[in-house]
Amino acid sequence: MTDPIRLLLADDQALVRGALAALLDLEADLTVVAQVGRGDEVLVAARDARVDVALLDVEMPGLDGITAAAELHRRLPSCRSLIVTTFGRPGYLRRALDAGASGFVVKDTPAEQLADAVRRVHRGLRVVDPDLAVESLAVGSSPLTERERDVLVAAADGGTVADIARATFLSEGTVRNYLSAAMAKTGGRTRAEAVRIAQENGWLLA
Repeated sequence: MTDPIRLLLADDQALVRGALAALLDLEADLTVVAQVGRGDEVLVAARDARVDVALLDVEMPGLDGITAAAELHRRLPSCRSLIVTTFGRPGYLRRALDAGASGFVVKDTPAEQLADAVRRVHRGLRVVDPDLAVESLAVGSSPLTERERDVLVAAADGGTVADIARATFLSEGTVRNYLSAAMAKTGGRTRAEAVRIAQENGWLLA
């Protein structure tokens, strides 16, 4: 009998990690050998526990899951990564695959399908939620420049132009220009609407 596939779970919600671990440990060929609640703990834990597949949430403290996937791909290529997230946003999918993740599924994926996704990723295959793949192709990549994204991230807190200028080390006039460009590119009629559209499409993750 072959050794079970060694898994790491990275999610900042302990209840979610526990539920996923319980489900996956029911599979005879899978075993959860490490759990972390921060993205910046993924690499060390994966290396120490000799992990085969890391299941990563997107939004975590320390490092987001997509950045953690890129770090694994670069520094521990023997460990494949599968993004498992509530945030099924097309922009996240594209960024994750570009970062070297082997798969992207949402958390409400049935347990049997999730276990199968882990096995396929371990075999070197790519696994992507089909609905999200279609949506990602329709939405396309982010139209925002890096600076426009930075300004929208700062604007998400609801501060004034002066607040955003201080946070981004830009002049107020430059901030207004970037906000106008971002609103035009997202189709948002207001700053808040531009932020919402960009967030929904996964365009604001660093």
